[in-house]
Amino acid sequence: MTALGILIQVILVLLGGAYVLAVTDRLLSGSTTGVRSAFTYPVKRLSFLLLQPITTTERPDYAAWILAPALLGALAAVGAVAVPIAGPSPGGDIPTGLVLFGAAMLIVLVSANSVFSMVGGYRFAAVVLSIGIPFSLVVLTTAIPAESLSVGVIVEAQSSLWFLVEQPLGLPIYLVTAAAIAFWGPFDLPEGADLAGGVVIEASGVRLAMWRTSRAALMVTLALMGQAVFLGGYLGPVLPGWFWTLFKTALLLIILALTGRTIARIRIQTFVWFGWVVLLPLALVDVFLSGWIAL
Repeated sequence: MTALGILIQVILVLLGGAYVLAVTDRLLSGSTTGVRSAFTYPVKRLSFLLLQPITTTERPDYAAWILAPALLGALAAVGAVAVPIAGPSPGGDIPTGLVLFGAAMLIVLVSANSVFSMVGGYRFAAVVLSIGIPFSLVVLTTAIPAESLSVGVIVEAQSSLWFLVEQPLGLPIYLVTAAAIAFWGPFDLPEGADLAGGVVIEASGVRLAMWRTSRAALMVTLALMGQAVFLGGYLGPVLPGWFWTLFKTALLLIILALTGRTIARIRIQTFVWFGWVVLLPLALVDVFLSGWIAL
């Protein structure tokens, strides 16, 4: 597959996954408007935002103001390009695909130009510093039994047994830290209601639409990598590989959406403690167990 074909494939997967996430979240929201309305809600909401005027603040940093939402979407695409969709491919055989993915996910930043958005930015920094190491450890641990940093090789190494079974701590830690990186559900601290929107308090119109879409795309990329390194990726019986990739990705997105609607938002102090005192030791245990099994 050519580079252009891989890019088109990645964009379609990200947009499709973002739509599934939005519909699932709407269905779980308790809205009484019905199932049909839930399937049209993402399109209506996006159309509404695109028609809204764009607001600006006093002396904004125009480069960050304009490019930040687009760059967030670009990081999601960069992380997704390392994951094979239908089978071994040039995009899935990047020798250091895990490193590329980890770098793309952990350099996500938010900009601030007012008090509330600045507090949201500090919250985001605290969250990422608290879960960055556990996130990286559980992802890189899957490279130990595969003896490779290529996502395609890691998927093939699960032909007899998924790493979810060999590393039972890996996927739960990964999902928690992934939701925190995308500040989704109970980890929606940078956009907390107590900050009146936090990091997006100044965003409106097209910019807010791009921000929402890019953040959903980031969630899709995280789910896409999760199913590849823990659930066997495109490997599955009878049906083609692309179906299993999309099915497993959608399954993880539904789980993440469900947690976002069933678990209450926690305080930032509690989450920082949880990241350093609970998640990090568990991630180290996962590394030791994986190394012991490999030896």
